[in-house]
Amino acid sequence: MSAGVSTGHDPGTGHRRPAVGQYAGDRRRAWPYPRWSLGVAVAGAVSVPFLVPPYPLHQVTLVLVYVVALLGLDLVAGHGGLISLGHGAFFGVGAYAAAILLSSGVPYPVTLPVAGLVAYGLGHAFGRPAVRLSGVYLAVVTFAVAVAVPPLIRRLAPGGAMGLPVRTPAAPSLTGLADDQWVYLLVLAVAAAAFTLMRSVVRSSWGRALVALRGDAGAAEILGMRPAAIRAHAFACSALYAGLAGCLFTWTTGFVAAESFTVTLSITLLAGIVIGGLGTVSGAVIGAVVVTFLPAPGLVSGLALILVLAVAPSGVTGLARRAPAFLRKDRR
Repeated sequence: MSAGVSTGHDPGTGHRRPAVGQYAGDRRRAWPYPRWSLGVAVAGAVSVPFLVPPYPLHQVTLVLVYVVALLGLDLVAGHGGLISLGHGAFFGVGAYAAAILLSSGVPYPVTLPVAGLVAYGLGHAFGRPAVRLSGVYLAVVTFAVAVAVPPLIRRLAPGGAMGLPVRTPAAPSLTGLADDQWVYLLVLAVAAAAFTLMRSVVRSSWGRALVALRGDAGAAEILGMRPAAIRAHAFACSALYAGLAGCLFTWTTGFVAAESFTVTLSITLLAGIVIGGLGTVSGAVIGAVVVTFLPAPGLVSGLALILVLAVAPSGVTGLARRAPAFLRKDRR
């Protein structure tokens, strides 16, 4: 669905309100906070497995898994102005690719790039014809993918409807870490690398071209850009991130089942990135927390999405950035 929803004005501030899918951080740095805070965040993230009990650590690990998935979704939704309702399907493809490899005795480090590449290939094959559509047609096509994948997994994948248990990465003995601590650090390292790579991508000439297409596809095409090719590649890269996140999910849970990757997951992921705030690192993190801890995700995420779009179209991150202006205005 193209993000060509007309913009309005926020009644609380009089400022122009971004449309759904508008990238709130086009002119902001990737980390729009003091540089020292990045060091504090890294130190805090690394210390988590040594301070948190096993079950909460498992939940925090899942947050990092969904951060990777949402970084990919934000590429098409935030930068490209396209809404994908099939992101959960590519997440499931990556999860099952990793699970099948692990159950076949393949070393777990190999499963990560393979899961990402499988999802990338499917995303590219699907994205090339899909991105030629717009509006409700694109939404319907991506929704159809999310609906079709779980039954195919149940029919074709090992384990069928019963799911597939697999071994999780074991901590090397020389580290002295528990297995859950080791998995957390692995997922953290992949999430950090995924963020760094995405930052380079969106700052590249290709990333700027994607943003230009979102703003005015006709003008961008006149300048020599190829909208279909650029958007198809964005769709494939988004699927790549979903596949990587699916592999990390398998590492974390040690079990995959088709019921974990239904259309509800796709809707929840979309709601998470919009609620958190498109185009920001903190938005992906907040969205990942929403996806991990939101109860009854199908219903609650939909209601939360409607509420956020009505009150804070730029998400929780945008609302937090505008809070000082609101406070100064109230004091006058």
